Amino acid sequence: MWIYNESDIRNADDTAERNGLSGNTLMELAGRGLFEKIKQIVPKTNRILILSGRGNNGGDGIVLARYLKQVGYDVELTFPFGESKTDAAKEHFRYYKSLGYTSANKVDDQNYDTIVDALLGVGTRLPLNKSFQALLEWCNKQYALRIAIDLPTGVQADCGDVEVAFKAHYTFSLHGFKPATFLSPSYQYFGKVESIDIGLPHSSNWRIWTREDVNHSLQRRGRDSHKGTFGTGLLVAGTDEMPGSALLAGLGAMKIGIGKLIIATSSHASGIIATKLPEATFLHGGLQTLTTNSFPSNIKAMAIGPGLTDRDQIEHLLEKVWGFDIPIILDAGALYKRTYKIRKAPVLITPHPGEFSRLTGYSIKEIQANRLHLASTYAKENNLIVVLKGANTVIAYPDGTGFINTTGNAALAKGGSGDTLTGMILGLICSENDIKSAVNNAVYLHGFCADELVRNHNERTIVASDLTSVLGTVLNRLQSQK
Repeated sequence: MWIYNESDIRNADDTAERNGLSGNTLMELAGRGLFEKIKQIVPKTNRILILSGRGNNGGDGIVLARYLKQVGYDVELTFPFGESKTDAAKEHFRYYKSLGYTSANKVDDQNYDTIVDALLGVGTRLPLNKSFQALLEWCNKQYALRIAIDLPTGVQADCGDVEVAFKAHYTFSLHGFKPATFLSPSYQYFGKVESIDIGLPHSSNWRIWTREDVNHSLQRRGRDSHKGTFGTGLLVAGTDEMPGSALLAGLGAMKIGIGKLIIATSSHASGIIATKLPEATFLHGGLQTLTTNSFPSNIKAMAIGPGLTDRDQIEHLLEKVWGFDIPIILDAGALYKRTYKIRKAPVLITPHPGEFSRLTGYSIKEIQANRLHLASTYAKENNLIVVLKGANTVIAYPDGTGFINTTGNAALAKGGSGDTLTGMILGLICSENDIKSAVNNAVYLHGFCADELVRNHNERTIVASDLTSVLGTVLNRLQSQK
């Protein structure tokens, strides 16, 4: 579940060699791991083409070809751009030939059942030359199972930009996933992705947040618990024109298990929300009341922004509460370019790509192609937690660590989904002890609710208010597996 950029991988390889684990051994471990994966999905009746490049990715292909041939697979190892040039790959190719196995220097325009891409890996640089582009276009037109080793050729490890690339059905990543697996448009070329351990220790600051992480970190509740045990949260949201934003966020907070929720909103909005969420209490007047009157006591965390539009009032409120020792979540109407003064308690922002574009000045295309790097940089520079929403939501922390969430689907592409997430984050920050696991779990569960809904409903028909309706089912399923 670990994520490594290109320089991380090269450093890990160099460190391994300095400590006695040779490149030859790493290549052998990679090829063996690939063989164990591929034999599970490719029948022996398949005619297999392995396209090997001149570097270490090609060497992995050589070792894979040897293992497949040794158990009777029909494999054609081909070097379309010349034979191996790295020492480890040369050694494995010599051994391959010593066993009586042959190779080819060009691709025969024949029918193959499986095509394995072992051309470039993390060595990809754009633009590819025309010969590479032509070969990749040919591969993508074949009626064959396409498997990429480490990265589909044409995809760069750290960036989502793509021109022409191998469109894999499966990608087997070595040592860990690469950032491009989660970036746009590059993620579309990976197919199903699995990681292969090649014996190196893991030391990345980034990884995927998993179901096991949720099970391990989400606290069970004691019989002697009371509402004070799980904190009081303040939600500043909603207007006469947008009462639903406060309702959706409020439902997210209450359903995820907050002890007590105070909603600061307009009188009109509170009258609507109270009929759907009678468990909440209300501060009428919303922003104006909070900026002019005393602040509620014993608040453990606050969220501000869903459905709000008055920047001056938002800024006045933030000036008032910035020195308070409570986490602050900024969403929607509270997301605009500002200077963040240093504070002791955490600040969390939840932008979608359009909002993050306005915050950073980068285009949406640039953001989608560099989500991990840009979110992490912004988090560190501004001492914030950044939840950059979208497919493969990025959660970046100011200490340089980060997580990718892979739950969720297109059902979340509806107005109000972000409001629900804001409420869920508020609820878990108030009711759990560790802020990292609280934020990560909220994002995971939000997406998991959408995954649960599409089991029985078409994603087009799902609305944001449906998400919290299945939260109990989702939590029971997770806890039953704990």
